Amino acid sequence: MDRQIPPDTVSLQDYERRFHERVDPAIRAYIAGAAADGITQQENRAAFDRIRLMPRALVDMSAASARCTLLGETLDYPILLAPTAYHRLVHPDGELATAQAAALTRTCMTVSTQASVMLEDIARASVAPLWFQLYCQPRQQDTFDLLQRAEQAGYKAIVVTIDAVVSGVRNIEQRAGFCLPAGVGAVNLAAYPPNRPMSATHGSPLFRGMLQHAPTWADIEMLCRRTSLPVLVKGLLNPRDVDPALRAGVAGIIVSNHGGRTLDTVPAAIDCLPAVAAQVAGRVPVLVDGAVRRGTDIVKAIALGATAVLVGQPVLHALAVGGMPGVAHMLTLLQTELEIAMALTGCPTLRDIDASVLAPAPAHR
Repeated sequence: MDRQIPPDTVSLQDYERRFHERVDPAIRAYIAGAAADGITQQENRAAFDRIRLMPRALVDMSAASARCTLLGETLDYPILLAPTAYHRLVHPDGELATAQAAALTRTCMTVSTQASVMLEDIARASVAPLWFQLYCQPRQQDTFDLLQRAEQAGYKAIVVTIDAVVSGVRNIEQRAGFCLPAGVGAVNLAAYPPNRPMSATHGSPLFRGMLQHAPTWADIEMLCRRTSLPVLVKGLLNPRDVDPALRAGVAGIIVSNHGGRTLDTVPAAIDCLPAVAAQVAGRVPVLVDGAVRRGTDIVKAIALGATAVLVGQPVLHALAVGGMPGVAHMLTLLQTELEIAMALTGCPTLRDIDASVLAPAPAHR
């Protein structure tokens, strides 16, 4: 049975606070933990807070709509669920509950390779569009097998994460001694051998072992040719990587620093968005994730060049606190806040959101 949502839970920050009150410390350390000293994770939120909006008055909003078209799909709101692993860490129904909430709120969900429920079962339980997030596997055939499974299950797009060829240094998680509890695991990878490093006698276990199988742009190009589904890359921050991505055939770019969980001290994703969007120059959609917590954040992201945003950790916060209804409520809060922000900035449609809604940065004295 789903948990009762406390009546004072009226924002995404409230769900996060309740999450930290209720969830086992080791699981909290895994889900909320950042890489190294957490500088990038903190900067993700601080960067949004530094951006100011400029309101407009008395704009005709009689035909207002937050709909957008993304890769041929019409979305009621420019909000998607980012891929996050192991939803069964915080709720016994795991990704099945999340998919039901996504369907109720008409939200596209991106299912992680490291989901704790089979990707086929999630697809059968969902009536909302699903994307599949793909980690390239050590054996190319295993990567192709995951791709084929997603195609056959009816997923609408493939999201290849490119910023985590190795895991970041997760000191918070290490200090907490986190390990997956019995009954929770990456069930979609159970049939494939893991990427084990070579013995240290052969040199660096990282450079001479795990990275021997790390993907390159040639692998992305091969994936794009292998599937009829649109392929997006997630984890691009540097505008110099835009043209290689487009030459490889990608259909979209997600500006992301993995929530500050891989390489610490990189810039906030929202700060990287304008340069990436400028380099893309409208050739493919550009999305962004990383610390989206308010409807105003979505307006800021679109004003800086994004087509849509993804939310990740808030999904797990809400799932832990309120189960499926919690995730649906969290998404409804975000949708409502977006509509309010659009109304108060005088933007009847997403096309009306541009740099003019951003206030000039105050002069430093």
